[in-house]
Amino acid sequence: MDPSSDPVSNVTSTVVYNLQYQHDWVSLKVHETTVQRPLIRGLPPKRLYTHPDDQIAALERERTTGEPLDQTPELEWVLAVHPEEKWCIKRFSEIFDSIERNGPREKRLVLAIVHNDSTVVYYLMHEGMVKPRQN
Repeated sequence: MDPSSDPVSNVTSTVVYNLQYQHDWVSLKVHETTVQRPLIRGLPPKRLYTHPDDQIAALERERTTGEPLDQTPELEWVLAVHPEEKWCIKRFSEIFDSIERNGPREKRLVLAIVHNDSTVVYYLMHEGMVKPRQN
């Protein structure tokens, strides 16, 4: 099959381009998964998410010592999709199952939704329940 006519390849390449040139991500690579859906792996310019428990401790440390929050970026997984695709909990679960767990961090991915006009909207998705962030 010609990759240029494959909708999944098109959506994936659009997201890679958007992350690299619009959002300054580096070390972007496309990984094939066991569920026949590629995942993008890359490093954003700053940390995308801090767990609420870590955020509370970091804010307290910043208040008492003046040290700012740690914004060191972490490698992230990105799943590129199109709004016309039909996704269910089982399919997202299979994607999470295909991600290897590294370290104590819970599994998460960035869901990249590519619209027909090439607009990309990003959402953070976690496996399982996560307590809400403190604002």
